[in-house]
Amino acid sequence: MSTEAPADRVPLGTPKTSTANRGEKNVPTVPSAEAAADAPDVTALVERSRALVTPVLRSAVDRLAPPMDSVSAYHFGWTDAEGRPVSGDGGKAVRPALALISAEVTGASAETGVPGAVAVELVHNFSLLHDDLMDGDEQRRHRDTVWKVHGPAQAILVGDALFALANEILLELGTPEAGRATRRLTRATRALIDGQAQDISYEHRDRVTVEECLEMEGNKTGALLACAASIGAVLGGADEATADTLERYGYHLGLAFQAVDDLLGIWGDPESTGKQTWSDLRQRKKSLPVVAALAAGGPASDKLAQLLAADAAATGPDSVPQEEFSEEEFAARAALIEEAGGREWTSQEARRQFDIAIGALDSVPMPPHVRASFVALADFVVVRKR
Repeated sequence: MSTEAPADRVPLGTPKTSTANRGEKNVPTVPSAEAAADAPDVTALVERSRALVTPVLRSAVDRLAPPMDSVSAYHFGWTDAEGRPVSGDGGKAVRPALALISAEVTGASAETGVPGAVAVELVHNFSLLHDDLMDGDEQRRHRDTVWKVHGPAQAILVGDALFALANEILLELGTPEAGRATRRLTRATRALIDGQAQDISYEHRDRVTVEECLEMEGNKTGALLACAASIGAVLGGADEATADTLERYGYHLGLAFQAVDDLLGIWGDPESTGKQTWSDLRQRKKSLPVVAALAAGGPASDKLAQLLAADAAATGPDSVPQEEFSEEEFAARAALIEEAGGREWTSQEARRQFDIAIGALDSVPMPPHVRASFVALADFVVVRKR
């Protein structure tokens, strides 16, 4: 997939007025390219997805042996840590919603896409369980992560089980379309794992190029959204060319989604994101704002590079762990990233990837209301606070 920058991209290194203090509640992202008064209600699309997908997802999780079934229920937000039912936040549900809309491209019902939606959601949550453990994240969706509550071993085992279930759900259909959908899902999963491996390796490098970062984020986030956007159509009988084009939409939407996530990972309000302040800086993430700022050149970029190089070199027994840095130190780094142009560049990149995603839809014949739903979900992805 192409990730080259257009000539009119905002140049790196352009000084920006700093707004990086923690009192700012919203992260300015990007406006919609296709705002319309009669756009579909995204809340209704997501709620339709929850209504159709959640019962099948729960039934799949019920197949797991104890205690993996109850640990999974906690992760999905269906129970608290003691196993009591709760009405919690189950996440944004963008991927299953895309899978249902994808089925409608072919003229099939949204229900046709349900097995694909469930499979994608299982793989997504497999990755979250493992990523939280690998990244040391203690909070997700405003509560303790699974490894914090139930231990690392359960986080690993439950993640593995969800991945196995995803393939089982699809293959049980026993149709040629199910086999095609499973191939796309396993390919996306392999790319997702590649992306996580790249992400971890980049944390220990002084420098990562913008191109490397986009490749990593395309694997880690773009691949599964690409699968979600095509898997329902595949189950509905779409040909390979149609599925590939829908994957292109989902892939570039994934890059836009991740660019916004990278902004939230530094400047997001913890009350909205459910994560710690400066979460990506605490983890030494080489996210897009960071690598763009390092590529910019200039005093702020050079100062940031010196600080990150010192972090990488501080591996001795007397070094200060990054989590012990003061809030002022994190704020200073965020300000350097913004001054070097990393925040503005990332916002522009989110918009660029959004535009590529929407452009891909023009190559696929589909009912107008289906296209409008794809556009509305894309707009939701890039204009958000969590």
